[in-house]
Amino acid sequence: MKKVVSILLALALVLSLSATAMASGISYALVTDVGNIDDQSFNQGTWEGLVAFAQAKGLVENTDYAYYKPSEDSDDARVETITAAIEAGAKVVVLPGYLFNAAVMTAAEKYPEVMFLGVDLDPETYPANVTNIKFTEEVSGFLAGYATVKDGYTKLGYLGGIDVPAVIRYGFGFVQGADAAAKELGITVEMKYWYSAAFWPTDEIKAKMDSWYAEGTEIVFSAGGGILYSCLAAAEEGNGKVIGVDVDQAYVSDLIVTSAYKKLTVGVQNLLNQLDTNGGVWPEGVAGVNVHQGIKDGAVGLPTAETSWRFKTFTVEEYNDVFNKIADGTIVVNDAIDAAPATTNVTVDYQN
Repeated sequence: MKKVVSILLALALVLSLSATAMASGISYALVTDVGNIDDQSFNQGTWEGLVAFAQAKGLVENTDYAYYKPSEDSDDARVETITAAIEAGAKVVVLPGYLFNAAVMTAAEKYPEVMFLGVDLDPETYPANVTNIKFTEEVSGFLAGYATVKDGYTKLGYLGGIDVPAVIRYGFGFVQGADAAAKELGITVEMKYWYSAAFWPTDEIKAKMDSWYAEGTEIVFSAGGGILYSCLAAAEEGNGKVIGVDVDQAYVSDLIVTSAYKKLTVGVQNLLNQLDTNGGVWPEGVAGVNVHQGIKDGAVGLPTAETSWRFKTFTVEEYNDVFNKIADGTIVVNDAIDAAPATTNVTVDYQN
């Protein structure tokens, strides 16, 4: 197992330095923010949605569709890379991540004939050639926190990547879910909480997680793409557990107890299909607005497949019960991110 984690960590570091994919004559493109398309998380889930759509249409990678990665983490580099994709022929550009907030506005104004699909962008309105998928990450975070405490964990950690809204919602939901379960059980829970300011593995993250596990943290919710590898390496050495994010990451390591997911692949594929059937322009109702995906859409939650369910005592039936209570409004998860949620049974050590 240690060898596997080491290989994955090394792979992630190599991929973070990889060159932008280049193609010409394409119709569809995805531009990453600062991550890679095989981060086994957010970027990969979005890319797989584009791939699923393209393959269903009989399109060929690097001929009809391709991905691009900016040369650096800046708005100028993101606009430059979007421009390169369009100059290669892209009529549709997929942009995953909050970091595209400014770049998408610039590109959409410059190229009004190109359609843009954002994922997790922040503005409420956009030009008509842009639509954006937003998820209720706080619900997935709540379910992860609730299930973890119900399963007997009382010393938790939340490791966020860059503190963008989606990452904050995951974390604040995690706090709320842990607190709700602790109240029901009549116990107190401790949680360490930290944003790493990165979506890739670093020595700093590894050292921080080493200290958390050494101080008694039992399980850490890692919400930030490639930072998972630093967390897994520390968990292996510290005899700890991990919660994955965005997609079902159970296959990455047997240390991953569950994953707080959002159905990126399905959402992207569905929106691209709507675009395709409407003649290549966004249809009324999704053009220029956020398309929200939540619990009633089955777009957020925890994976319940037998191979992914690694809780010791918390059951799928108990999970379904709390899931349905959120869906019907019996349980309300606060989606505010301007201030940390109030708690009664969880003491949170915010370390930023």
